[in-house]
Amino acid sequence: MTATQPVSGPGTEATEPGAAGPVAGRKPGGDARETLYFALRNPKVIIGMVVVLGFLLLGLIGPAFLKYAPMDYAGPPMAPPSADFPFGTTTFGQDVFAQFVAGLRSTFLVGVLGGAVSAVIGMTIGFVAGYRGGLIDELLNMLTNVVLVIPGFVVLIIINAYLGVRSVPMQALYIGVFSWPWVARAVRSQTLSLRSRDFIDLARLSGVGVGTILRREVAPNMYSYLFMTFVLLFGGSILTAASLDFIGLGPTNAMSLGLMMNQAVQWSALHLGLWWWFIPPGLGITLIVGSLYIMNVGLDEVFNPKLREM
Repeated sequence: MTATQPVSGPGTEATEPGAAGPVAGRKPGGDARETLYFALRNPKVIIGMVVVLGFLLLGLIGPAFLKYAPMDYAGPPMAPPSADFPFGTTTFGQDVFAQFVAGLRSTFLVGVLGGAVSAVIGMTIGFVAGYRGGLIDELLNMLTNVVLVIPGFVVLIIINAYLGVRSVPMQALYIGVFSWPWVARAVRSQTLSLRSRDFIDLARLSGVGVGTILRREVAPNMYSYLFMTFVLLFGGSILTAASLDFIGLGPTNAMSLGLMMNQAVQWSALHLGLWWWFIPPGLGITLIVGSLYIMNVGLDEVFNPKLREM
């Protein structure tokens, strides 16, 4: 799965990401207390947030309690999990838990940056295309369709292989540049349904500029939808980055969960039975991304009154 294909369209009952959902057109801000009430009652939201925040806190504060750096030769080679080494050691005696904690930082960083880049590009294009219409809409739609049919993951492999710049921010930038088309189409669909509303017409008649209308009138009616879109982009960026790291095309100056799996396979951890080397990073990625998508389903139920459980 790549970042360009969401599991389900946020805020919609259909699986098409471009389908207009019931979120669009709600009054800006909504009832925050009501939303919080239903969010705290939704087990999917709670479970997803607990897992994601738990891993995030481990990645943020964990390094302060580590005895060894990720690449230090800390103990005996191939040592199983113990009190000194909770996740055991590698074939070189490196602390797997130290690598796991450092990998969490890179995982969340690439997820946030990659998701932010694709969100900014996709939402900007979607807002402008949906609101302006006409020739601008056709041109932006053509650009979106061109990028949409490009095999993004293959292009990312080529870029990472030949450009030679290997860092977490650059990897996030590459991912974000090829992950925005479905966002643009979905936001455009929502904006088209909003631009004919009375409050938008009133803003036009008052002489407010296009940018101000989009920022103050259109976007606030889609806050919940945009937030869930970012959640999907976040998870997609993590998956794409892990795939690139696993095949050896990730950052060379930072440890990541995908790089841990790459090194485990490269140094025959599977054949040697070093399960503590390759299971933690794989399980970590699965839990983080899975929790993000579960949380997204829960948020859909919270923001959509039709799906709420009273």
